[in-house]
This record gives sequence, C-alpha cells and structure tokens, in this order.
Amino acid sequence: MKKPVHLNGWDALRAFTDARIALGRTGASLPTDALLRFGLAHAQARDAVHQPFDSDRLAQALQDDGWSTLTVHSQAEDRAAYLRRPDRGRRLAPDSRKLLLGLPQQGADLLLVVADGLSSTAVHRQALPLLRALRPYLDALGVSLAPLVLAHQSRVALGDDIGECLRAKAVAILIGERPGLSSPDSLGIYLTWGPNTQRRESERNCISNVRPEGLGYPQAAFKLAWLLEQALQRRLTGIELKDESDNPALYGRVTPLHSQLGG
Repeated sequence: MKKPVHLNGWDALRAFTDARIALGRTGASLPTDALLRFGLAHAQARDAVHQPFDSDRLAQALQDDGWSTLTVHSQAEDRAAYLRRPDRGRRLAPDSRKLLLGLPQQGADLLLVVADGLSSTAVHRQALPLLRALRPYLDALGVSLAPLVLAHQSRVALGDDIGECLRAKAVAILIGERPGLSSPDSLGIYLTWGPNTQRRESERNCISNVRPEGLGYPQAAFKLAWLLEQALQRRLTGIELKDESDNPALYGRVTPLHSQLGG
C-alpha cells in the first residue's frame, strides 16, 4: 500500500530552523500531525497575549536578587482596552504618574522598565535571567540606576513617559514581543536616550528575540551594555547609533566592555 503521507524532499533542512518548511502532504492537505502542531502553536501565541502579568511574583524574585522595584499601570484599564486602544498603553495612568512624580528626582543614568507588552509569558521567562546577565556590565560602566519599574498594559512608548517623570538620562524597556507561531516567549529591548513623550520610534535602538532559542542572555546583555555606553558618550540613540558590538575591530578602542568582561 502507498503511504498516505508524502514526505517533502527538503525534510533534512527542518533540523536547522523552527520555520514551518517541508511539512509534507496528504493528498492536497497538510498531514494531521503538522496541522495539530500548527493549532497548538497558534493557541500558545494567543495565550501569551492574554496571560495576566504576575508583577507581584516577579517583583519578589527581583527584590530577592537585589533589585529595587515599583509597579505602575498605563491608561489601558484592562487587556481588552490595551488591545483595542494602543494609544492608552503609551501613557501612564494618573495614579501611577502621581506616584513617580512623588519620588526623589535623582536623574539616574539608566532606568530599567520591565513591561508585559504583547507577551507576559516572555517577561516571566526571560526578564530575570537577562537582568542577571546585564548586572556585571552595569557595574563595569558605573552607571547609576533608578528603581526598576514593572509596567502593566504597556506599549514601548510608556518607557518614555516613565523616564520623563523620573528624569532618567536613558531608559531601557524589556517588553514582551508580539508572539510568533514558533516563539510565544520572545523578549524585546528598546533603549532610548533622553526619554520624553515626544520621542519618535526612530530614536530608539531595538534588540529583538531575546530567549534561549534566539539571542541568548549573555549576547543580549552585552549588546545592551555596548549601546548604553555609546548612548552615554554620544547622548543619542536610534538610527544615528549603529549597533557595532559584534565588530571585533572596535574592541578596546571604542568600548572597554569586551576587554573587561569578555563580551
């Protein structure tokens, strides 16, 4: 008897990518196994978007690790509003703004924001390991830190609003990225110099796909530290600041990070 599933000749290439290639076919349709795995991936992506952000649990883990934290909310009162009204996710709720403005204005070098974004799953899994990998670089740079802020119902631009309230020189927001069908837990990092509510997207640097299966924690931490050092020197981020952290010709000349900590 002929086998019901016809294999694809590119099947061997599947070992090198998570992309859905060489799935084979059954007649003119996908094999049942491939169809079920697609349905599972789609469900995992939807769950990542709607899973509530457990900021209390993360705050406790961060405090146990030596970080000082506080929690804020955007103007999106719930997940439905967050998804329907992206503009509300870019601005602080009035009570959160009042909280931040009531803090001592120290003008720290760096503000770190951990935000749910479009995947709280990513934040729960990746934020703490990434921050642990980042800490030695921050110590090497000697930067002053504002309290680490946990943000609910947050878009990327909420970091600008928070940074403006705290008068931070730079803000790095660690935020859950839009889930893909093979990556429901991908974390993004956006670094902005001189955060304020008038900043444009072109004035940020982005580090994407931070997770063990993508860009690992050591590599992501080094990239962020390299960009931060350059931002502090040049007083800018975005399209005018190119990520050259992987260029070995620059080590020891533009940045001391690689020579100090091994990259």
